[in-house]
Amino acid sequence: MIDDETVPISRIPGTGRAGSSGKHARGKRAGKSGDSSKPVRTSRSARSGRVGGNARRIGLIASRLVVGTLARAIVAGTAFAWTAETSFDEGFTRSAAIEADAPKSMGGDLNILLIGLDTRKDLDGNDLPKDILKQLHAGDGTQGGYNANTLILMHIPADLKKITAFSIPRDDYVPVKGIPGYDHAKIKEAYGLKKYAFEQKLEAQGEKDPVRLEHKGREAGRQSIVQTVRDLTGVPIDLFAEISLAGFYDVAKQLGGVDVCLNHAVKDKFYSGANFPAGRQHLNASQALSFVRQRHGLDNGDLDRTHRQQAFLTSVAKQLKDAGTLTNPVRLKGLMDVAHKDVVLSSNWNLIEFAQDLGKADRLGIEFRTLPIKGYQNVNGQDVNVVDAKAIRKEVRTAFGLDKAQPKLAAPTTPPTSTLNVFNNGAASGLARQVSESLATRGYQQGDVGNATASDGETSLTYGSGAGEDAKYLASLFGGDIEAKSSSSVKSGQIKLVLGTEFEMPDALSSSPAATTTPGSGATPAQAPSPKSDGSPDNGSPVTTSFGGNIPCVN
Repeated sequence: MIDDETVPISRIPGTGRAGSSGKHARGKRAGKSGDSSKPVRTSRSARSGRVGGNARRIGLIASRLVVGTLARAIVAGTAFAWTAETSFDEGFTRSAAIEADAPKSMGGDLNILLIGLDTRKDLDGNDLPKDILKQLHAGDGTQGGYNANTLILMHIPADLKKITAFSIPRDDYVPVKGIPGYDHAKIKEAYGLKKYAFEQKLEAQGEKDPVRLEHKGREAGRQSIVQTVRDLTGVPIDLFAEISLAGFYDVAKQLGGVDVCLNHAVKDKFYSGANFPAGRQHLNASQALSFVRQRHGLDNGDLDRTHRQQAFLTSVAKQLKDAGTLTNPVRLKGLMDVAHKDVVLSSNWNLIEFAQDLGKADRLGIEFRTLPIKGYQNVNGQDVNVVDAKAIRKEVRTAFGLDKAQPKLAAPTTPPTSTLNVFNNGAASGLARQVSESLATRGYQQGDVGNATASDGETSLTYGSGAGEDAKYLASLFGGDIEAKSSSSVKSGQIKLVLGTEFEMPDALSSSPAATTTPGSGATPAQAPSPKSDGSPDNGSPVTTSFGGNIPCVN
């Protein structure tokens, strides 16, 4: 059974070698007419009007299984001691995709990115065994690509009171960096497009070994997806874990399947392979995959599928607790062997210390959310989710407890007199002009307005001699998030403000919302998700759960 969102691998940039020629599939900018190598496209009708994607949901559950397994390891007692002595922390493929100088969370907090990779290949780029592919109901090794169809950003606070996890819709249309020919893309494509481009570069330099190309290409993909998520959410990413499609199946099989409860009988032979009666029942690994993938034939489409995922997670945790899997050295070894085969971890993740830290919590609750979207648009022939980056960062920072109180904008003793030059370095179109005009009303002299020569997407505030006080006051207007620095390259009495990708216009400086852009040209009007009573998009309510709870009945 092939999922309705799979296409031949040879058509997707970033999918590695196609056919037996040993060459990469050649792709161009997504969505152009006549392009036979465009990335995976999802029909809007298949979504039933909701943000979705079967492959993303598969990876979502797989990622949660990894975190759930690690979290439950804290109560393993003797088994944990055994695993520590027998290299519990070793055996994983490690990645250095998080730069050593990358931003880090403060005060003992941790932000962890979980990546569910939609690929039918192993870590060396080889097709998965046919018997495994058959169980996945997701096509053969020529299907799919290297889309990060599951992206979950988890926040673990230092006080261990509650984990907050945000699922990032895979079709969110966002800025991307370092991918030739692209300044925006669906967030899921940031991995595969970068992988493809980097492998092309290596081949041009003479690299021919397919395994080395696969390894280095995937590492470039991981760096790209980490950076893209970090830029979108505006928070640091301290650790990450990547798991493939086969990883979910292997973990579910190792656990012996799961118990679920259905309100109604379901049958979805063509798409997911789901065919289950109503009531409580035990599903094997292949059936469990169908259970969490199904969206066709459900009363509420993707919303019902989300409820299934929560029920599935609860069931797995309950089974781990009741069966004593993580207190049994033999069972635990089998589970860890599966994880070692299917999971890639950031090189700075010490699992023993992580489990010991989580062990300090009496009860570990988790709240699952989904990042909000504004609506849908068609950009260059592909359906995308339109997002408000400012709203996303505010919601994430608030949920993670990172929002700082806005400072009072007290006027300086002497009104500013410095000349302010404002340049765009990745911010929304027109924002540099808006900032310049807004600050002119506060006494700053309007200088040059345009585009920065740098293209790194960073925000900076520098000043020349005699403009230090005006620059520091300007920094305070932006909430203290931008540091004013002296620079000999800035003329005396002048300030240079460069607006990067993450820059947001403070509400205090504008009586109207910051300027936004419509991605792409010729886009059709956005169709928002089903509205709430107040007319705003309904992106779903948070779901709070804990490991080991009762199994709910779902559609």
